[in-house]
Formats: sequence, structure tokens, C-alpha cells
Amino acid sequence: MNLRAAFAPLALLALAAAPATAATKAPARPAAATDWTRTVTLGANGAYILGNPQAPTKLVEYLSYTCPHCAAFAAEGMGPLKSEWIRRGLVSLEIRNFIRDPFDLSAALLARCGGAARFIGNHEALFANYDAWIKRAEAYQPPADSGDQLARVTDIADKTGLFALLAKRGLTPAAQRQCLADKQSTAAVLNLTANAWDIKEFSGTPFFLVNGKPMDHVHNWETLKPVLPPLPRSGN
Repeated sequence: MNLRAAFAPLALLALAAAPATAATKAPARPAAATDWTRTVTLGANGAYILGNPQAPTKLVEYLSYTCPHCAAFAAEGMGPLKSEWIRRGLVSLEIRNFIRDPFDLSAALLARCGGAARFIGNHEALFANYDAWIKRAEAYQPPADSGDQLARVTDIADKTGLFALLAKRGLTPAAQRQCLADKQSTAAVLNLTANAWDIKEFSGTPFFLVNGKPMDHVHNWETLKPVLPPLPRSGN
């Protein structure tokens, strides 16, 4: 038997199969872009920062949880700001507290409860339920012995429904009480408030800085959006 003749068809089949194997190889997938809305860090000043720490545009918002204009900005602007600018890493958002009253202090301390992993969710929940808990705050009657700050903010959190609101987010009443008693957290939000007065243009909340520059005529989403960097044309 001619072995060369016998194996020749097999060799031709192997050569014919080689290109087909290469052609069916799956193309390499591009690396998924980072979703920067999942990144929250704690700044040296005690404020939480949402987004890419190296974002070319650094946005600062001074806010009060009892401020209706801040609640309006959260409702109108937080969604597009996160999905269009922060997600892409174009803008980071640093949230600085401006404490106006004991109700605001109670809410600010509870927003920080659970650290960076829970902050944005707590923050958004407080504003999403603004009307309900503010209505209770307006009807609130402090106890006779309300001179103690911790006792006051704890009573506020209970009577205005803040404890119940954040319990739905998995924070037990005991954990929330510990957050209200956290002296380091209290000092951080009060220091942020004090530092607001160092900005001569500061006129109330919400108040914005863009790369350190005060936006003294910007107090809502309609006026903030034009000062943000342009979005990429590709939409990615």
C-alpha cells in the first residue's frame, strides 16, 4: 500500500480545517468602562466624595437636609449628574454639610451612618422622603429636657421618622443611635459648616464650587448644567 497516497487526503483535510478554526475564534471584548457612581471616598476635610477622585472637574455642593431648594436639586439634578457626568469620570461631587438647625444635624449624622458604602444611598433617601419627614419636623415638640444636644437630635430622629426611614435601608435603631453619638462625625459636619463662611460669595444652600471657583449665581440644576464640562459626542 502506498502510505504517502493514503495519508495525503488526511493532510489536505488538516490544512483545510486550520483556517476555519482561526475564523471561529471569538474577538476580544473591550474592557468595560468604570462606573464611577459606585465609588465614594472620604475627603481629608470629612466630606464624602462621589465619583472619580481624579476627575478633571471637581464639583462641591454645600447643602442642608432641611433646605427645600436642596431637595429640589436632588430631585432634578442628581440623576442626570450621576448618569451623564459622574459615571463617566468627568466630574466628581463632594458633598459638604451646612448645618442650619438640630433637625439638619440629626439628618446629616444619619446620612453618614454606615460610612462610604451607605452614604449616597442614605443621602438620596433623606431627600426622596423630604416632604414626609419635614412635615413631622414642623409639628415637632421638643421634650422639656432638650438642652442636651445628643438627646435632642435622637428625639428628632425618632419623632420625625428618620429612624424608621433608615431602618428600611438596613440600619438598626441601635446603629443609628451610635451614629448620632459619634463625636468625630459631629465635629466633621460642624467644621464643614464653619468653613462655608470662609467663602465670601456664600449665600445659602445649595451652593456650588467648580474646581474651587464659587458659583455665586448657581443654585439649581438649570443654572448648574451649563457650567459642567461638555459630554463626549460618542455618548460613551
